[in-house]
Amino acid sequence: MTQSFLEIRDVSKRFGETTAVSDLSLTVDEGEIVCLLGPSGCGKTTLLRLIAGLEQPDSGAVFLNGRNLTPIPPHERGLGMMFQDFALFPHKNVFGNVAFGLQMRGDGSQQVQARVEEMLALVDLTGLAEREIEQLSGGEQQRVALARALAPGPPLLMLDEPLGALDRALRERLMVEVRDILQRVGVTAVYVTHDQTEAFAIADRIVVMNKGEIEQVGPPQAIYERPQTPFVARFLGFHNLLAGVVVAENEVETGIGCLPLGPPLPPIGTQVTVLIKPDASTFGEGHGIEMTGQVTAVSFRGRYYQVWLQVGREILLLEFTQPPPATVGDKLQFRLRPEQILLYEARAINNGVNLR
Repeated sequence: MTQSFLEIRDVSKRFGETTAVSDLSLTVDEGEIVCLLGPSGCGKTTLLRLIAGLEQPDSGAVFLNGRNLTPIPPHERGLGMMFQDFALFPHKNVFGNVAFGLQMRGDGSQQVQARVEEMLALVDLTGLAEREIEQLSGGEQQRVALARALAPGPPLLMLDEPLGALDRALRERLMVEVRDILQRVGVTAVYVTHDQTEAFAIADRIVVMNKGEIEQVGPPQAIYERPQTPFVARFLGFHNLLAGVVVAENEVETGIGCLPLGPPLPPIGTQVTVLIKPDASTFGEGHGIEMTGQVTAVSFRGRYYQVWLQVGREILLLEFTQPPPATVGDKLQFRLRPEQILLYEARAINNGVNLR
């Protein structure tokens, strides 16, 4: 059996009456970029702090390359850390910030000089070594912080919302750059974010967390295409989650009517949640479940149109690449593709079982 580079084994952490991390286990391969994704309070930052040694687990242990890190103080773990506020030293210039970890380690001046130049080239800041921190833009400060964290060559780099303080346009650009830099260095990274777009752009694998537990783990595309629980689906922004009940071998009764979904379905009488993905619908001829709804709103989004439809007791939010052949107040006929409809058994919601 191959040993994982980073192993979090049955770790729990409580703060008073609040359980921040609950009996959580996770492995990370060497060179892998793993994003911890979830809403505020889900435990992702606590988990990162447990890996870093900034918090001690109530139970469980953290291993790096087979070595138990749990009893080792943070400063002796040799790990890299990058925070949302960058935590740069305002009294040091760019060179001084990037060189700090190397100098603390006792590296010689020539070695420090060469490594700082290498790191500044890596983050595209060549020529700015003497620049003062307050003279840098937010994006440049972010790159200095990344260079400083990478300079000592840590076996593991931890990033806690590193783009959170930047505006959306800058974040969009830096997402791609950060992934490229981490891949070029080949460092193993654990990256915390609440932003799904950021996680999709940066991660090799995403860990979706909720209330101190893992809801789903997988590559970004798999997480998006097959969310395993209603929580994951809601967090990813899917709106069409309908309560339902299995009424026949191949039918589920919902607020928009009976959906013929085909086997295998849970036993008749089972309470379920139905997810209709926004791109599950088409106009005109073709295969699918025929539906009719009243258009309540239409929004042009550039590459697609968002259409809100009153169907039975529910309002569905659907997306079409073509303008809908109806306006607000009109009836619209459309088809739902069964392969874009996911089913969750009610009793299985909390343990991540996806039935379809």
